Parts: sequence; structure tokens; C-alpha cells
Amino acid sequence: MQPIISPTGLKRLPTQNLIILDARAGKDNHQKYLNKHLKGARFIDPDKDLAETGNDAAFGGRHPLPEIGKFAEILSRLGISEQNHIVVYDDKNGSNAAARAWWMLRSFGFEKVQVLNGGIQNAEKQGLEFSDGEESFEKAEVIKKENWLFPISNLEDVENELINHSLTVIDVRDAYRYNGKSEPIDLVAGHIPGAINIPFSENLDKSGNFLSPEKLREKYMEFLKEMPEHLIVRCGSGVTACHTVLALVYAGFPVPDLYIGSWSEWSRRQGKEIAKEL
Repeated sequence: MQPIISPTGLKRLPTQNLIILDARAGKDNHQKYLNKHLKGARFIDPDKDLAETGNDAAFGGRHPLPEIGKFAEILSRLGISEQNHIVVYDDKNGSNAAARAWWMLRSFGFEKVQVLNGGIQNAEKQGLEFSDGEESFEKAEVIKKENWLFPISNLEDVENELINHSLTVIDVRDAYRYNGKSEPIDLVAGHIPGAINIPFSENLDKSGNFLSPEKLREKYMEFLKEMPEHLIVRCGSGVTACHTVLALVYAGFPVPDLYIGSWSEWSRRQGKEIAKEL
């Protein structure tokens, strides 16, 4: 199953066992959901359901993963069980929380998980049906899991393997942040020494849809030729990095490591070198 689905493809899916998740983030995101969402969609809160509130961003970053048991409880509350086919959307072309939700659901063990190409805006353009208010559904039995299945790297992994030149770290933030010109979110501008910059926005075409798997594969093969095959993807806090993980999987690459703490952790950790390319 491809990890990306078009609005037309969503229209054609059988409704039995289908669950649609609205993963829009930002201010008043739940109110936006109540005002208008894809018919039948259930609201998943990116800040409360897809991340944990850490005590210190220097150890885990701004959006650390929740404990897997807590995520299992969230899935139960949302009525999600193992036989479900899940489609997730946001309003940022998957670059915000939809890709993070996809990563977490697949890493939890779900096989049928897809991100809606072009997000809610594309769904509206393509004439999908919308609704408002809360949706009613029953809770599901809690699914017990011990560990995330997708590969995860921590700060020490990144540092050690960069020293040994045994991996490629992809920084998916915009070039101005990578180059250290300014930093709108974290405390310090710049990037991890040795990381290469491939902004996540380059995964998309001018319409805000994902490039085809063929074009994505061609692009990343060109970027990554003669680079170590072991990939770690990072961003500011482990959210938009999932967009590039999704794009790589869509293009047929193996699932790369995700550095959850990303720049929000590295830049706050005392003594870590910071590079700038102005």
C-alpha cells in the first residue's frame, strides 16, 4: 500500500473499517475541526496526542514521542483497532502533523495508514464531503505494544556516527534556518556539523502535492549519491522530519532513522558544536 492517497482514491475506499483522522495543528485547531472537517473524521491533537510535554528540550527536544502505552490509550479513545484502514490529513500538505501521525501509526504496527495528498485544501478542491461538530464513535480495545517498530536515533547516535562518517544526516528545515541566517523557533540558528540540507518543501510540487515516487526517487538518488547509505532524518523537533521519511518510503527507499530530538535538542545541549553556512 502506498503511503500517500489522493482525494479521489479516498472517495473510492470502502467505508467499512475506514477511519479518517484530522491532525491539524496550531491555534484553535479543535475549533477549526468543529467548524469543518471531512465527513466522519476524528480529531487527533498533535500537541497532546502525537507528542509528550518534556521537562527540558535539551533532553528529548520540543516534541518527544509519548510513551507507547499512552499512545495505545489514545488510539483506544479514538476507536482505532488493528483491522482499521487509517487516512490522516492536516492543512500543511502533510508537513505538519499528518506525516508524524503516519510515522507513529506505522511504527506502532498498523499496516494500512495513508496521508491525504494535498491535505484538507485539496480535499475541498476535489469535492469531498464535509461535516461539522463532533463525530460519535465507540472506544476500541487497547492494543498492547512494547516498542516503536521504526528506527529511531538519539543525539549520541547522530554524534558518534557523524564522527565515524558512517551515516548521512538529512536536515529538512528551510535553507535559511540550516544556514544560520535566522531561527524563528529554537534558541540558536545553524545546523549539526556534517548534516546536509534537503528542505521538506522540495518533496512537493507547485500545487502542494507530493512529487511522484519516480521523481522523488530520482531527486534523492542525486542528492545521496556517494553518501553513506544509513540515513537519519531530522528537523526542528521531529515533526516535519516525518514528511521526508514519508517521501523516502513513498519513493521506495527503506525507512530511515528519525532523530526525534532534532535541532531543538542538539542546539540546547551544552557543548555541542553548531555549524553555519552563510
